[in-house]
Amino acid sequence: MKRYLLVILVSLLSVHVFAQQPVTSQPASLVMGSKAPDFNGVDYQGKKHNLKSLLKGHSAVVIFFYRGQWCQYCNKYLKLMQDNLAKLTAKGAAVVAVTPEVDLAINTTASKTGAGFPIMNDKGYKIMKAYKVDYVVSATDLALMRKYHIDIDANNGNADHVLPIPATYVINKKEKIVFAHFDVDYRKRAAMDDIIAAIPAM
Repeated sequence: MKRYLLVILVSLLSVHVFAQQPVTSQPASLVMGSKAPDFNGVDYQGKKHNLKSLLKGHSAVVIFFYRGQWCQYCNKYLKLMQDNLAKLTAKGAAVVAVTPEVDLAINTTASKTGAGFPIMNDKGYKIMKAYKVDYVVSATDLALMRKYHIDIDANNGNADHVLPIPATYVINKKEKIVFAHFDVDYRKRAAMDDIIAAIPAM
């Protein structure tokens, strides 16, 4: 019982500590009304995706970024996205997730969350940089992650220590951003009702 309580206490403390640490090299978010950067990527199942092609067959694209399968807030949000996928696609939207984690880790994420939408490994951070969500984890945060056995080097397949701000954007057929959620506090994610409401009619 004592061991169980200790695990809970450590988990709560780690969440609190990570939430208080500032983001190093904080990026500047894209704003509503601006042109969305084009993207090209391959999901963990080997299928290619790009913005222009997705918009040809959909009224909008919902693109969001997550940190990794080790992030409980990310897993919760991916599951929420999956739970609402029918509502999103009913309005004509395509949903795409972008992450720095390698395909093996993405498989773990998909297994944990039941995600049925494309998840792309952003090798070289091209998409993250284009959408201005990339940042380098501070040395303090990195040490804390290692203390709590979070190995982003293994998860991302490199020692760059780059993660995304977990931002969400809705892009219309004119490639304009019609909804943007960007918050350096990774616990705060875009509300699903707001995303659905922002999707233009087909």
